[in-house]
Amino acid sequence: MPQALRMPEPELIDHAGLDSVVYLRIYLLGLKIFFPIACIAFTVMVPVNWTNSTLDQLKNLTFSDIDKLSISNIPTGSSRFWVHLCMAYFITFWTCFVLQREYKNVGSMRLQFLASEQRRPDQFTVLVRNIPPDPDESVSELVEHFFKVNHPDYYLSYQAVYNANKLSELVQKRKKLQNWLDYYQNKHSRNPSKRPVIKIGFLGCWGEEVDAIDHYVEKIEGLTRKITAEKETVISSTKSLVPAAFVSFKRRWGAVVCSQTQQSRNPTEWLTEWAPEPRDIYWDNLALPYVQLTIRRLVIAVAFFFLTFFFMIPIAFVQTLANIEGIEKAVPFLKPLIEVKTVKSFIQGFLPGIALKIFLIVLPSILMLMSKFEGFISKSALERRCASRYYMFQFINVFLCSIIAGTALQQLNSFLNQSATEIPKTIGVSIPMKATFFITYIMVDGWAGVAGEILRLKPLIIYHLKNFFLVKTEKDREEAMDPGTIGFNTGEPQIQLYFILGLVYAAVSPILLPFILVFFGLAYVVYRHQIINVYNQEYESAGAFWPDVHRRVVIALIVSQLLLMGLLSTKRAARSTPLLFILPVLTIGFHKFCKGRYQPVFVRYPLQDAMVKDTLERTREPNLNLKPFLQNAYAHPVFKAADNLANEMVVEEPEPNRTPDLVATKRGSKRLLYSGSAETLT
Repeated sequence: MPQALRMPEPELIDHAGLDSVVYLRIYLLGLKIFFPIACIAFTVMVPVNWTNSTLDQLKNLTFSDIDKLSISNIPTGSSRFWVHLCMAYFITFWTCFVLQREYKNVGSMRLQFLASEQRRPDQFTVLVRNIPPDPDESVSELVEHFFKVNHPDYYLSYQAVYNANKLSELVQKRKKLQNWLDYYQNKHSRNPSKRPVIKIGFLGCWGEEVDAIDHYVEKIEGLTRKITAEKETVISSTKSLVPAAFVSFKRRWGAVVCSQTQQSRNPTEWLTEWAPEPRDIYWDNLALPYVQLTIRRLVIAVAFFFLTFFFMIPIAFVQTLANIEGIEKAVPFLKPLIEVKTVKSFIQGFLPGIALKIFLIVLPSILMLMSKFEGFISKSALERRCASRYYMFQFINVFLCSIIAGTALQQLNSFLNQSATEIPKTIGVSIPMKATFFITYIMVDGWAGVAGEILRLKPLIIYHLKNFFLVKTEKDREEAMDPGTIGFNTGEPQIQLYFILGLVYAAVSPILLPFILVFFGLAYVVYRHQIINVYNQEYESAGAFWPDVHRRVVIALIVSQLLLMGLLSTKRAARSTPLLFILPVLTIGFHKFCKGRYQPVFVRYPLQDAMVKDTLERTREPNLNLKPFLQNAYAHPVFKAADNLANEMVVEEPEPNRTPDLVATKRGSKRLLYSGSAETLT
């Protein structure tokens, strides 16, 4: 741990990438926001809240000594609420100040990283989608023709996009068969006197016995022939071509201009965007028709709405079967077993929560499948969308439901024994008292989660299970030992939940803040170590997710302001409500300012920086030819025959100044639209 903390940030960027460093800055952001707030809250807020006896005078209310540190302990209509109002203003301005500074710093880090990083294919490449059909030319011919005409000085080459999903399935199937062949060959090498045999029936349990090695050699040879035929079919058939292409340019400047401008009179055709780096591409979604994406995202939006707001219905149904009577009614033949004391205790103590726990475990996988269905073409975009969904689910079902449902159940006796006009007052007093529950949540989920990250007990168990049941070769063992990535799609939404808790309870019940500070401090130390020594980097987006982080912290700040406004209204502090109403307006204005000032850095690439980088590169390598470097960079992985071409550079003589050549086309009369006058053609 100390060695990991001593590594300077530039070295960490070289080692793990900018994405990892920006991810760690989320924890630092929490420390920067909450440490000064906690100091002022415990200096000012806690004495103001503690030196009252309001809770002791309420007979029907359930509370603890910790609740006396909250705003609930201040009597209705007290002038002390002005302290909480001033604290709300301090929290807002300090949070906005830190957010603005971090947004600026991360944006500068991104530009510096893009300017200093080595030559990569995505710097010169643009993804073109929704290419219009043409009766005279294929997609490949149309792409080359269009860009030679409209980008004659900088266009270099293109890579057609094929629907190779079937070919990918065949390649994966062959990989599995090859793995089995390696296993049986290794087994035979250890005992040459005995040839391994298998049964070719269902699951290898029955059927005719055959020689295992000969069987898999024969199947692999047949599958190899199918792969070769399918590859030729995909490449030669125009039906396999997708109306999209990766277009590469001779200069970064040309790629920047193409990716950030409208290419056609029809704004829905020839759509261009920055190409993700090759390892970031999710190839399965490139074959999806562009016109389907809007429909797919609408369907997923509706599905996510029902998943978020009605997920408790199937869980409650399963939990009804988890009680003794429900199980005995559903499966009466198990009644003698269920009536055993040990089994009955287990069912009553653990089974009701298992359904919910299983659902929460598989929830990230469900959300990732939904994101893939939406058609995002890069792994980074998939993880960002999945994180957005997971954050919304956590906010509604963990934060809001815990406050509303928990408070209602906790104070049920109080609700039943008072008049209807007193219920809003009881809710206003009870909401701050949920801080005790969230303290426990932070300790169990946050602190214990960080400790579990150090131990990595779950990956260790999974590895041994894979090693026992699935590992057949050394390659399998290496894959089973792969630690994976840091998991942005689940980790970042979990961090954002602590931002919500800290900002909401900072002015209401400050006792929560030390627990949040401990979490952010421990998590920063642990995850810095894990990023350096454990996790792999799957892709590099240069911190493109920071606008999402900024927006969610702003949302948490607005939620805290609205909840404090509602809470003070139940405390008859009406004079402070208009002053609190100003805060959400100021916060939204601050967000609009940051979005206009800093977000373009994460969406566009400055022409000035592209020209500077091109000029430096051409000065150092005046005869540089990028075509071999980019030729197969965006070829589908199943088509790549030689990976060593990815880093190969060929030097060529500079081209002399000459007039642009006419572009050949099959269109006949349409040539006049591109080449000039009819006299020139003749």
